[in-house]
Parts: sequence; C-alpha cells; structure tokens
Amino acid sequence: MKVLITGATGLVGKAITKVLHQHDIPVHYLTTQKEKIVSSKNYQGFFWNPSKGEIDIACLDGVTSIINLAGATIAKKWTPSYKKKVLSSRLDSLSTLKKVISQVNQSQIEHFISASAIGIYPSSQTDLCDEKDIEVDNSFLGQVVQKWEERILEFKKFPFNTTILRIGIVLSHEGGALSKMAKPIKNYLGAAMGDGEQWQSWIHIDDLAEMFVFALSNNLEGVFNAVAPNPVTNTKMTKELAKVLKRPLILPNVPKSVMKIVLGEMSYLLFASQRVCSKKIEEKGFVFQYPNIGSALNRLLASKHSLTSLDKKYT
Repeated sequence: MKVLITGATGLVGKAITKVLHQHDIPVHYLTTQKEKIVSSKNYQGFFWNPSKGEIDIACLDGVTSIINLAGATIAKKWTPSYKKKVLSSRLDSLSTLKKVISQVNQSQIEHFISASAIGIYPSSQTDLCDEKDIEVDNSFLGQVVQKWEERILEFKKFPFNTTILRIGIVLSHEGGALSKMAKPIKNYLGAAMGDGEQWQSWIHIDDLAEMFVFALSNNLEGVFNAVAPNPVTNTKMTKELAKVLKRPLILPNVPKSVMKIVLGEMSYLLFASQRVCSKKIEEKGFVFQYPNIGSALNRLLASKHSLTSLDKKYT
C-alpha cells in the first residue's frame, strides 16, 4: 500500500501520516507551498494548486489509496470573501484530484476516502443523528458540507471504493479546537456558551487518525461518522476542561448575543448542537481508545508537555 494525502501537513494529516508510517506504509502528499516539499524513502511531497487546477501527475506513482483532507479552516471570521474560500478550497481540490485520476490507470487505485463534517446535520438539542439522516442543516456550514459531499460522490464513477468520514470536533494538544476552548479556562475566564445545552460531538486526534487507516485497511465504503461514542453538552465539556486544567468556573454563561457581536456569523459554531452517533463504524469493528471525554482530556492535557504545547498556541 502507498497512500496519497492532501492536507498531510495539517493537524489531522500529520496524525494520519504518523499512523501510516508506524505500519511501514509510504506516503505521498500534496502541498500548495513548495517550501514544504520534502523527499525521503517513505514521505514524498508534490506541488499542486487546486485553485488553478494544477497538479503533479507523479503524485500518483504507485499510489493505491487516496486520503483527501484539503479545505480552508472554518475557524476564521466568515466574511463574504472568506466564505467563498471555504467552499472553493474544498470543491477545487476535489475537481483537481478527479482530473488527475482520470489521466492514470485507475486499476492501481483501490480506495478514495475524504473528510467531511458533522455540520451537515441539522442543529438540535434533542435529536440523535446518524448516517441515514438526509436533512441538511440550514446554515452556511450545512450548505458547504452538502456541496462538498456532492463533489466527493462524483468519485463513485471510478472503479474503487469511496468513503466519507464526517468529522466532529477534533481534540488535540497540538492545536485546533482544544486550544481555543482551553485558553479562557486556563486564564480564569472560562464559561459555558449560551444555555450550555448544545451537544458537542468530539473525537480524540489519535482515534481519528486510526479511523482513517482502519477505513483504508478494511476497504470500507459509504458514509461514517468520525465522532467518539459519547458526545457531551457544552456545559459538560467546559466543566471537564476546568477539572483537568484545575481552574474554577466563576463566570456566568456567555450570552449568544455577545459572541455574535465578537465573531459575527461564525459564532454559529459555538451554539450549533449536533449529537452524532458512532455506532456504524463501531459495528465494522473499530474500537475507540478514548470513548469518554474525561479520559480523552486527561490524556491530552494532564502532562506538562501537553500543557506546554497548548501554551504555545495561546501566544
């Protein structure tokens, strides 16, 4: 097996690459920054520019599986221009990949797996969402994920399996959502958002990386939720973080109107509620190392090394 990864230099891509290398599986990766191209026995970079449809066809030499993680972060202010970038970065990447796959012998490729997001599910404090649900959240994020997955499904025309992993909140001490959630708590400014009853479906970075490799190794096909088995409310998440960080929670909940002023439309991310089920991937045999939020946060934050890593994200 040899795997091509888009987004390999990002948080999730680095974790997946680490797992693949532990199994002695070589990785090709695509990057838009030529200075990030390195060449070694099991890690070879290639340049691409999805916005212009440019890609080095050599990236597919010997490749048997493709993991697509490409897409601009949603954790930046949703200005009209940035919203266009969020969508185009996802669609252009997929179109460019589809073009280059059409130019090679497709029989060598066994699997295409792409990231997606649980933001496609309608926000609800009562519903439990699974992969059979077809209703789409009436939000910018819901619309983006819907168009993203429509483009992914175009790969089903090729003679290999296509898999979609709908990712929840990724917890890692290397950055991402956890550093943003932990920062105010660490600085004695922690508080739940709104009524705190919105559900947060999360996953430990190690479980997510293992899930991608599990999907490849078992040649899974279809849509799977990439979330831990036990989602928590925002209040529960805040309390567990405060417990691990040994900080008191003394402030009242933050009103939705305040965060709307601070973050604009992007504040939707703090109040959307998705309680998402992981049963389908578990029935395929996947076993979570971190099924509960307490053990996950303790693993991520309890060590001095982990806290130092987070502190670097605060500066």
